[in-house]
This record gives sequence, C-alpha cells and structure tokens, in this order.
Amino acid sequence: MLDIASRSKLWFAISLIIIACGLFSFASRGLNFGIDFTGGSILDLKFDSPVQIASIRNALQPLALDNATIQLSNSNAVIIRTIDLDEHDKTAVFNALRSVDNFTVLRFEKVGATIGTELIFNAAYALLFSWLLIIAYIAFRFELSFALAAIIALFHDILIVLAAFSFSQRIIDSSFIAALLTIVGYSINDTIVIFDRIRENLRLHFNRHSSLADIVNRSIAQTLTRSIYTVSTCLFTTLALLFFGGDTTQDFAFALCVGFVSGCYSSIFIAGPLWLTLKNFSKK
Repeated sequence: MLDIASRSKLWFAISLIIIACGLFSFASRGLNFGIDFTGGSILDLKFDSPVQIASIRNALQPLALDNATIQLSNSNAVIIRTIDLDEHDKTAVFNALRSVDNFTVLRFEKVGATIGTELIFNAAYALLFSWLLIIAYIAFRFELSFALAAIIALFHDILIVLAAFSFSQRIIDSSFIAALLTIVGYSINDTIVIFDRIRENLRLHFNRHSSLADIVNRSIAQTLTRSIYTVSTCLFTTLALLFFGGDTTQDFAFALCVGFVSGCYSSIFIAGPLWLTLKNFSKK
C-alpha cells in the first residue's frame, strides 16, 4: 500500500517551496493584468477580406503592442484589446492595420481602471463566498477538520496557479476568474471523493488494527486510479486547447492545466495528510 500519510512533511515542503517562490515572484515581478483589470482600449474592426491573427499581430509588433489580445469574431471581424490608446496611438494602430487590409471601425471604446478594480473585488468576493459555502457544506456532511483541510488545499491550488502566472507573466483577464472557479470546482470534487473514502474506512477499519495514517493511505489508494484518470482526461482536453485553440484561449487553458495538476496533487498529497495532521493536533 502507498505510504503517503507518513511523508506528509515532504509533500508540504514541496508545496511551500513552490508557493514561497511564487510569493517572491509576486514581490519582484507582480502579475501581468490585462485591460479588464488595468483599463485599456477595445477596437472592433471589420476587414474587407478574411484575415489571420498572426498577420495582425505582426502588424502591431513595431508599435510595442505584441501583447494585445486579438480575437476573431468571424473570418474578417476582429476584436483587439490593448493598452490605453490616445489619438496619436490610435492613428498609428489604424495605419499599421491598413497594411494588412482595408477595414471599417465598428467600435472603439476605452475601459477605465475603476471597472478593473471592481472586477478584482468581485472576483475575490466570489471566491470567498464559494469557500464559505464549501466549509459549511463539508462541516455539515463530514466534520470541521475535513472542511479546514479542503479549504487549505483549495487555497494551495489558487496560490500555485497565481505563482505560475507570475513566473510566466501571462495575461490575467476576466477569463482567468472563470478558470479559477473551474479549478476550485474540480479540486474540491476530487478532495471530497477521498474524504468520503476516509469517512467510510473510519467506520469499517478504525480500531481494527488500523491507525488514522493507515486509513488515509487506504483511502488514497482506493481512489488513486480514479484521480489519475480524471486529471488525464481533463488535461487531454485543456492541452489541446492550449496548443491548438489559438491566442485567445491560451491563457485560460494554461490556468486550467496548472490548476488541474495542482488540484490532483493537493487532493492526493495535501488534503488527506493535512486532515490527519489537524486530527492529531486536535487530540493533543
């Protein structure tokens, strides 16, 4: 049988090292927020003929706008999200894009930073509210130690994803919030499956020559195949989206890939051993 519970300090140390590196990256490099959070300009253009995202990005590159978000709404309609453009910058962008093809401006808007701040707070409130509901549900269905272990594991997953975005300096936009909520849902589902096995095995095997550590190891072993199959299926889809989905979905898919791997790791190596640690601490 796998002996994961007795090596809990190793699993905790691995996570703490990654999170500590992520915190250092936050302090030194920060996060690369998109215009949804920092403010910027949105250009909605309709070209006379079908265009490619690569040709538009190449046209914008001399203007230092190579990090702009470019989305094709159909073969010849393009939505560009970029930094705040004044009249001079807007004229330069239009002149650069006319080298690709003639176009009609359908919309030109500026997104204020105030809206971005509101989005950040709303995202934080959404995550906090979901965590409170998760704590209440797990504490009701299981016990408080299970709920605390699950929330700490979720917080671990969020920090890992943020660390990955800080390391890679990928753009954080409104789709990132959707990715975080998806990751939370995936991770808590995997964790609940393991916790359910722990609860069941406590009824069947505890005090029958089985310690709490044995119960945790038995429960993880019984759900390990399911966890691996689930994360493999999710990664197969998100990796395809990451490599073949185009520029507009890459950051979203990257967040999901990191979050699914982290969620699987935390469910197997963090949540169960952490519950065991909390349980032993409460006994003392």
